[in-house]
Amino acid sequence: MKPTRLALFDLDHTLLPLDSDYQWADFLARTGRAGDPDQARARNNDLMKRYNEGQLTAHEAAEFMLGLLAAHPPHDLADWHESFMQEVIRPALKPHSIALVQKHLNAGDLCAIVTATNSFVTAPIARAFGIHHLIATTPQYLQGRYTGRIEGTPSFREGKITRVNEWLATMGLALSDFESSHFYSDSMNDLPLLECVTHPVATNPSDDLRTLATKQQWVIIDLFKKDNH
Repeated sequence: MKPTRLALFDLDHTLLPLDSDYQWADFLARTGRAGDPDQARARNNDLMKRYNEGQLTAHEAAEFMLGLLAAHPPHDLADWHESFMQEVIRPALKPHSIALVQKHLNAGDLCAIVTATNSFVTAPIARAFGIHHLIATTPQYLQGRYTGRIEGTPSFREGKITRVNEWLATMGLALSDFESSHFYSDSMNDLPLLECVTHPVATNPSDDLRTLATKQQWVIIDLFKKDNH
């Protein structure tokens, strides 16, 4: 039987109170695995600033972020990512985020994380939330190494719509097939996909998205403020 309800979740600053892409690069920099630590952290900070300002393209981000993957053998990356999960990500898995995901899973909704952050970084995080489906920017992998390039369409801005449609098509589905579709996001970068679902939810929204969501009468939730009580 085909599912009738769809729940899509952005990851960074939506289900997590941090940016996993930024934190992974910072983790590599401060542990001396990204070249000169000061230069790497300065580059990482600049990319985050430009992303928050809406001035960053997916390919500009990939040049640095996927370059970090290309610089090391996969077995080293996997070992480091286990430490990253333990030190950075697992302490950031908050009760209200877990409960939100679990509510949709328990209801039998088709669930997916839809994130611009690459799949190497985010696949273990999706598993930690219990979400089987991950739509993420795919790092190209050839002959046993990451190349530093993107495979296919980046899962970023309008690209998220493309990637969601491609994923649903593999199951013989389309967005219009669902009685209800939720998308939870914090960012104006996700406005294209927010406008495609029946239930856009501004989640821990940026100031601009909060203003827009209020005007559009979208649901607004603040998961991490709840976790502080």
